[in-house]
Amino acid sequence: MELLDKIVLPQSAEHIELLHYVLMLIFFLFIPFISLIFGGTFLSLWYKRKGLKTSDKNYLKFSREIIELTTINKSIGVIIGIFPIITAILVYAQLLHTSKSFTVIYLFLALILIIPALIFIYTYRYSLSFNEILSSVKNIESADDDIQSEFKRFSNSAKKMTAKSGFYGFIFLIAALALFFTGLNLASNPGNWGIGGIITDVFNFNVLLKVGFFIALAFALTGGAILFVFFYWNGGKKFDDEAYKNFVQKKALSITLTASLFIPLFILIDTIGASINNLSTSVFGYTTLVLIVLFVVYNFIYSMMKNADVKYSAHVFFLLIFAASALIVRDQLAMNHATKSHSIVLSAEYDKMLAELKGENKIAEVSGEEIFTIRCASCHKWDQKLVGPAYKDVLPKYEGKEAQLIAFIRNPVKVDPAYPSMPNPGLKPNEADAVAKYLLATYKTK
Repeated sequence: MELLDKIVLPQSAEHIELLHYVLMLIFFLFIPFISLIFGGTFLSLWYKRKGLKTSDKNYLKFSREIIELTTINKSIGVIIGIFPIITAILVYAQLLHTSKSFTVIYLFLALILIIPALIFIYTYRYSLSFNEILSSVKNIESADDDIQSEFKRFSNSAKKMTAKSGFYGFIFLIAALALFFTGLNLASNPGNWGIGGIITDVFNFNVLLKVGFFIALAFALTGGAILFVFFYWNGGKKFDDEAYKNFVQKKALSITLTASLFIPLFILIDTIGASINNLSTSVFGYTTLVLIVLFVVYNFIYSMMKNADVKYSAHVFFLLIFAASALIVRDQLAMNHATKSHSIVLSAEYDKMLAELKGENKIAEVSGEEIFTIRCASCHKWDQKLVGPAYKDVLPKYEGKEAQLIAFIRNPVKVDPAYPSMPNPGLKPNEADAVAKYLLATYKTK
């Protein structure tokens, strides 16, 4: 996405932090909604297939009502299903500016696929309702032959459209989500920037884990939404058939419990396999919070299954929404932590650009050696530990990465837990540039 690289600008540290909050907000909308679309489409197709196979009207009715519930309406589909990805593309283009990450490309491909996915899924939703209307038409046998023939042709076409649109929509959605999570995975793993290809990126273990994690969350949220809308919202749905009510209650509780039981397993695998750069105290804190919330959800579901009632439907749904939101915050904190070095580089470029605009760089040349003696020598030595690590131990990793060293000098962050955080030396861009050049040119000779 060279076009985006040309139009985006380096961001200050404050702007970068704000962009991470923007990502959290758009994912608060997108992830729960697309989870309902995914879970609702799959369950609708599954129960429609079972209904046609067994001629059980409960399955067919449940299939239609699930897709109507989870897709809400077309306007919501466009607003929450498409605009958040467009916004995410713009935000990631800023956050990963000058990096070699293909995150923005994968998100753009996901956007291209999710548009037809939603078109097919909404076609499926409305064609199901249309088929319901056609099946309710009576006395068609009494019409003349031409009308009967035309009606049957029209009815068969509608059924074929229903079957194909739902399946195609689900396939497009799976492909879009695979690319979406590939992009997010790359954004959180700087070590993989600029290497690999689409096959190795998409079929990466972490991506498959994220997709599995999403599927479990999607079914849990879909089951919770069914319980909430059918049995709580506006006093619950008015059932004409008690048998159908019991059918819905049993299926919804089973879906919610089964899916939510897998979530802690995915959390555990994800945490164990995460890079040290993605972990922090906050990440562990939100992970613990999600596990506690899920434990409460299990108790509510168990109580409803044991007592054959649905009085905790709203509790379960909102707790699952809260758990999904906490997981989003957790993942964004992990991404923020993993890309901190790149964010420092962007911030340094921003400071340099701002200094040039203000004319602060148009001053006499400064001595890197002099700055080192005054600002750095009291805490660092070339070949032995002092307050900070020996330069010979840390500078090799900055070979060929002078910009990162300059960025670290201007905005130091804690890297090695064995040493205290380095205080900000308060250097101007040209001073940090001079001392970085001096350090990289000198440490091998000491």
